[in-house]
Amino acid sequence: MTLDASVGWWVAAGVTVAAELATGTFYLLMCALGLAAGALAAHVGLPTSLQFVSAALVGGGAVALWHVRRRSHPRAPASANPDVNLDIGERVHVTHWDADGCARVHYRGAQWSARWAGDAPPQTGVCVIRAVEGNHLLLGR
Repeated sequence: MTLDASVGWWVAAGVTVAAELATGTFYLLMCALGLAAGALAAHVGLPTSLQFVSAALVGGGAVALWHVRRRSHPRAPASANPDVNLDIGERVHVTHWDADGCARVHYRGAQWSARWAGDAPPQTGVCVIRAVEGNHLLLGR
C-alpha cells in the first residue's frame, strides 16, 4: 500500500489542529490552513516544491492577516471587557453621591462601593457599570 503525498499533509494539518486545541494558540489554526492548502495542491497533482510553496503562502498569509487584524483591534483590559466580566453593562440605582465622587450601591444582594467614571458630573438615578476595579464599581451613564 502506498500513501499519497496528500495524506502526509492532512496528517500534519490534523496534528496542528490538535496542538491548537491543547494550547489555545489561534495562530496554529492559520498554519493548519496552510497545511491543508499543501494537501489540496497534492490532490491536484502539483510537484512537491509547489505544494510547499502553496502551504507557505496560504499559512504565512493567514498568520500575517490575523496578526494585522489583532493589532488593529486592541482588546479592552479585563476590568472593562464585557466578555471577561459579566457585570459590565449592568444597571444599578444610585441614591446619593458623596463629595469625593463615591457612592454605596446595592448590587447582587450586597452593598458595593462605586466611583463615578463618566464624563459629566455624577448624577443620582440609574447608572451603568463601566468597569470593575477590585471591589469598586466604576459607573457612568
